[in-house]
Parts: sequence; C-alpha cells; structure tokens
Amino acid sequence: MTFHVSETDPIKYFTFSMIISILGIRGILLNRRNILIMSMPIESMLLAVNLNFLVFSVSLDDMMGQSFASLVPTVAAAESAIGLAIFVITFRVRGTIAVEFINCIQG
Repeated sequence: MTFHVSETDPIKYFTFSMIISILGIRGILLNRRNILIMSMPIESMLLAVNLNFLVFSVSLDDMMGQSFASLVPTVAAAESAIGLAIFVITFRVRGTIAVEFINCIQG
C-alpha cells in the first residue's frame, strides 16, 4: 500500500508540528518549578520533530526520514532513563527536585 501526500497536505502537518513545538517551548518557559514537568515539553518537541521527519519522508518519497523517525523514540527513551536517574539521585541528596535548588549541585 502506498500513501500519497498532495501538495497542500504537508502544510497542514507542518502547521500542526509548529503548534506542538510552540506549546513545548511555552511549557518549558512557564513550568520552571519542577524538573520532571519541564522534561515533558521536551518530549513533545521531539514528537514534533518526528512528525516533520515523517512528512518530509512521505512527501519526498524517501525512506531516510522514516529511518530517522524510528531513531527518535530510542533517543527519547535514553534521555528519559538518564533524566529519571538524575532525578532520583537529586531527590535522595536534596529531598526535592525543585529547579531553584539545582544551582547548588557541585560537580
């Protein structure tokens, strides 16, 4: 089964992807109290990038975008695993994962 994207369809997908990206940036800028809540908009921005990869792949009839889109969940899973490990260690040491206290961490 082959899918065909007409000339006007990619604009709709790019607009939707742009809206998801803007909401992700807005979510990062507005939620600066909790690191865990700040990581969720980053995942939505990765979803927007993934959507762009897929739309370009279908509209250009190239498999490269789809192969990149299959790697994005891998990167997201690795980011989540490392981020959660940092959250757990920070919570054990500090007792909170509030952003205000992150600048106290010394390396």
